[in-house]
Amino acid sequence: MRDKDKIKLTKEKREDMISSIKEYFYNERGEELGDLASSQILNFIIDELALEFYNQGVYDSYKYMTRSINDLLSVQKY
Repeated sequence: MRDKDKIKLTKEKREDMISSIKEYFYNERGEELGDLASSQILNFIIDELALEFYNQGVYDSYKYMTRSINDLLSVQKY
């Protein structure tokens, strides 16, 4: 992902996500991760996976808008 396209997080949101990653690994795998490891996982998700989630959101929005426009045509008067 290019730097200009990279997801930007506030400090608070980043800390919340790191905390969520740590909690997930502890609850699901019994592993205690530190801040550095959790931060690296978050960076990996942002750098390698986020684009797919973004593109899926764009596609889902496109489908919704297309259905909405088609619904709009149904209210025409003849």
